[in-house]
Amino acid sequence: MPRILLADDHTILRDGIRSLLSAEPDLDIVGEASNGAEVLALLETTEADVVLMDVQMPVLDGFATMPEIRSRFPNVKVLVLTMLDHENYVARMLEAGALGYVLKNAAITEITYAIRTVAAGSPFLCTEIGLNMLYKAVAQATTHSVDGDDTRAGGELTARELEVLKLIAEGLTNSEIADKLFTSKRTIETHRQNIISKTHAKNTAALIKLAVSRGLIS
Repeated sequence: MPRILLADDHTILRDGIRSLLSAEPDLDIVGEASNGAEVLALLETTEADVVLMDVQMPVLDGFATMPEIRSRFPNVKVLVLTMLDHENYVARMLEAGALGYVLKNAAITEITYAIRTVAAGSPFLCTEIGLNMLYKAVAQATTHSVDGDDTRAGGELTARELEVLKLIAEGLTNSEIADKLFTSKRTIETHRQNIISKTHAKNTAALIKLAVSRGLIS
C-alpha cells in the first residue's frame, strides 16, 4: 500500500485531495505539509513512498525541495501536482528528480493511477502535458523535414514516422491512423514500433525527456 505525503500550501486543496484519496482502499495518507521545509522535516520521522507535491509553495518551493529529497531520501518518489503546465517547469522538475507530473485539473482517476505508477517506480506524465509536449516536439521536427518516407527528420525519424507520431499525439488509434494514411493497421503498428526503437523511449515520459534533452522542446 503506497504511503503518501501531501504537500500544498492551500489547506482547502489538501483537504479535497485527502478526501478523494481516502476513498481509495490501497492508498494511505501518512502526512501533510504546506511547504518544502515541512516536507523535509516530516520525511525525517515519517515513512512515505510518494510525496504528492506542488511546485509553488512558500518557504521552500518544489524546485528547491526536489534536490533535497533526492539527496536525503533517495527511496522516496515525487509526483508533482500543480497548475503549472509550461514545458520548462515540467523539464526542470523531471531533471531535478521528480518521477511524475500531473496537472490539478486532471481527473481523480488519472491522479490515483499516477500515484500507483510512481509508487511502483515508473515515470508518469498526465495526458494533457504528454500530448501537448509531443505535439510541439513533432511540429518543430517536421519544419526541418521534406516529403518522402526515406527522408530523415529530427535526426532519427523518417517523415512518415513523424507523421504517424503526430497523429498518435492527436490521440488517434492505430486503425484510425491507418485509415487516414490509406495504409494497413499492421503498417502503422510497425511504424509505431520503429519510433519506439529509434528513440529508445519506453513510454511517453521517457520520450518527452528525450525531446527536452535534444532541444526539440524550447
